Amino acid sequence: MVIERNLQRFILSDLEQYDQMLFVSGPRQSGKTTLAEMVLDRVGIGRYWNYDIPEDQILLARKPSFFEEIDRKKGVKPLVVFDELHKYPHWKNILKGAYDRSRKDFRFLITGSGRLDLYQKGGDSLAGRYLLYHLFPLTINELTGKKAHLEDFLKSPNELPGEQPEAASIWKNLETLSGFPEPFIRGTETFYRRWSQAYSKQIVREDIRDLTHIRQVGQLELLARLLPEKVGHLFSINSIREDLKVSFETVKNWIRIFENFFLVFLIPPWSKKLSRAIQKEPKLYLYNWAAIPDPGARFENMVALHLYQAVTLWNERGLGEFGLHFVRDRQKNEVDFLISKKQNPFLLVETKLTETEPAAALLKMKKLFHTPAVQLVNKSGVSRHLTRNDEKILVVSAARWLSSLP
Repeated sequence: MVIERNLQRFILSDLEQYDQMLFVSGPRQSGKTTLAEMVLDRVGIGRYWNYDIPEDQILLARKPSFFEEIDRKKGVKPLVVFDELHKYPHWKNILKGAYDRSRKDFRFLITGSGRLDLYQKGGDSLAGRYLLYHLFPLTINELTGKKAHLEDFLKSPNELPGEQPEAASIWKNLETLSGFPEPFIRGTETFYRRWSQAYSKQIVREDIRDLTHIRQVGQLELLARLLPEKVGHLFSINSIREDLKVSFETVKNWIRIFENFFLVFLIPPWSKKLSRAIQKEPKLYLYNWAAIPDPGARFENMVALHLYQAVTLWNERGLGEFGLHFVRDRQKNEVDFLISKKQNPFLLVETKLTETEPAAALLKMKKLFHTPAVQLVNKSGVSRHLTRNDEKILVVSAARWLSSLP
């Protein structure tokens, strides 16, 4: 089963237009290697290099300019793919030298599970030499095969999108199998559970331990096991600190590391022009949403990652300055998500498992912010424009509405 990722056409377009290296970062096993191979196949000429292949490590150590021996085709610049290069000592110097020496004759695509931009502190800077993309788990848009037209959604975010007949069944599979390609394609919950049990352990015991030199591996694994129950709530470091018997700063640092290695992402509260906003605790979500036991929290997490991916891609494509937040005031009126544009409210999104009556908090915040609002429900066949208190709300099946997002 071959799934074309939205990033593929954007990467191919950038390789044609720009001289900069292209970085693709994202969670382990989200499909970066497959994406790179598909791009390389489309380009038609080049070389794939992978840090995890011992022969490739030796090749790079002995001859950093090995790619210059690629046979050429007239009018085609070969593509050099470096996979997981950030694990290699002095990788920034390798890339800087290759780019400065060969950018007129070669194109470069660099992929990695750790945040490639994280490792640019100190040493030679790569500033100005690359463009960055993030590849996240599969979206319902990619699985329905609907091409993502980024600008169209931004023009009318609360319009009812066209119906995708297969979207509901795909959404159910995403809910139980996650958006990671291997368990999703395998298609069984048994395989997903086995895959999931090993997934976070691999990240903690291999990526995090090797690249950060943290040795409290057991406590990091315990932290990872505790997090699914924290999804959808204000994230309190103090409550986690008490469970792990470590300091506040230690937990704060570990959560930051989990962010850097794409185990979790945080959504901050919106406080601008909200006079009675609450304290500044964020909400925490997982990339592996199928590990969340509570159906409501899992659904909210699925929507969160779809929105987070869309906002990230809009920013990376240069379509504007977008952000993702949640809204909560001191009376505990809360809306799950607020997309901002140029630091102003752009769209409110609320999630409900089955409730089709617009939430009171959504109506209140829509009136306060004067912005479009959508209520997503986790059941199929819902598509309504409802007016309450002179406020128009789109209430729609999540699978249908999210299939229009990239």
